[in-house]
Amino acid sequence: MAEQSSSNAYWSANIRVICICLAIWALVSYGFGILLRPALSAIPVGGTDLGFWFAQQGSIVIFIALIFYYAIYMNRIDREHGVDEE
Repeated sequence: MAEQSSSNAYWSANIRVICICLAIWALVSYGFGILLRPALSAIPVGGTDLGFWFAQQGSIVIFIALIFYYAIYMNRIDREHGVDEE
């Protein structure tokens, strides 16, 4: 029974971090790049506006940062629940 509870806690933490990462990625790529683009167009960044930057490069940069964050965070969760590879 304790093993089932530990497994549920592990997967709950895993699903929580996945949902947070997906929400951040959706906000940055869809929200900043499409929905909020007109509001962000007044802010200059590198010769273009911030809305265009998020649509073209910002969502990719954030996605790569989220991949690294997910890997680091999941290694910590794996160690806490005793399922790490080391």
